[in-house]
Amino acid sequence: TTPSSPHPLLPTLPKLNMLFYSFFKTLVGKEVAVELKNDVVFTGVLHSVDQYLNVKLMNVKVVDTEKYPQLLALQNVFIRGSVVRYIQIAPEDVNTQLLQEATMLENSPTSSSSSNNKSKK
Repeated sequence: TTPSSPHPLLPTLPKLNMLFYSFFKTLVGKEVAVELKNDVVFTGVLHSVDQYLNVKLMNVKVVDTEKYPQLLALQNVFIRGSVVRYIQIAPEDVNTQLLQEATMLENSPTSSSSSNNKSKK
């Protein structure tokens, strides 16, 4: 049997993406800056994120309008997770308690592996 999620904001997903996906879900409705691998930087309100870390931004602005004038007309964007370099967030939007709990859970041995270790002694 698979263990149930210990926290309602931490659904059962592949381990590597679970922490980031859960964290970014808490930022929906917040202002973020997304830097792409091609150096374009968008700012906007995080509308949604999925388990592949694709993001949708609303009320988008391009940071370097002189370099990317063709992007000025954009209002909303969908960004594939694989092209994101960084997502910047305001420090006050970080729930450090949730992150600490999630990383402890992520790094703690599961109950099944600890019972296996006891039987080997």
